[in-house]
Amino acid sequence: MEQCRLDGSPITYYVSRKEQAEWVLFLHAAFVDHDMFQTQIEHFRGRYNILVPDIIGHGASTQTSKGDSIDKMPRWIADIMEAERIDQMHVVGISLGAVLAQAFANEHPEAVRSLACFGAYDINNVDPSMQKENGAAQMLLMLKALFSVEWFARANKEISAYTPQAQEAFYEMNIRFPKKSFRYLASLGRMMNAHQPQARAYPLLIGCGEHDIPMELKATEMWQESEPACSRVVFEGAGHCVNMDVPQRFNAVLEEFWTSGSVA
Repeated sequence: MEQCRLDGSPITYYVSRKEQAEWVLFLHAAFVDHDMFQTQIEHFRGRYNILVPDIIGHGASTQTSKGDSIDKMPRWIADIMEAERIDQMHVVGISLGAVLAQAFANEHPEAVRSLACFGAYDINNVDPSMQKENGAAQMLLMLKALFSVEWFARANKEISAYTPQAQEAFYEMNIRFPKKSFRYLASLGRMMNAHQPQARAYPLLIGCGEHDIPMELKATEMWQESEPACSRVVFEGAGHCVNMDVPQRFNAVLEEFWTSGSVA
């Protein structure tokens, strides 16, 4: 993967190019970085153009300026598309990345070939009680991080992944997350219910792992009820970060979705 830097922003991104191929954008979960998609990069490289940024405050995207915040990610992604001369992309997000994927699709629907969100909820139709419960859980994790990043990472890996291999891989990325980067997440709430739900001109796939928290399973059920045209997948043997727990199954589901626009 070629490492690039978006001028006028803190964002570092990675690109694998393939002439005359469709583009795929992968957006990672909180507290890790683009490496969470290593298995996907290896699998799809050579058949798709791949774009994987580090979200602000994560990985190599830490050289920030005053006023930089996570709610600017959709604009920065659009700027990357312009720099790379990309017209449309398949957009894939995991957890926090799925929130950003939706925010990007809200602001730039014409740039989305398809949208796939895993371990997330519909940011255009956020249930207040669910948002409150999720916020309380995140606050507890952040309090742990204030005492010890290692303690935080060990607790977080058990929430974020199900298989031992995925948990350890998540931990090794999470341990590198700098405490100061929590501040960039403060503006995340600005993306919630910021747009009225509208009919999509592109196919939507949502999903989670069967071992994810019950709130997440409920969130995807509610999302499917509000958008019955979407496809929904619950991955067996997986937790929150399904792409790390069951990568082969995850890759197959993505390929089926990109090819047919739905998942059986």
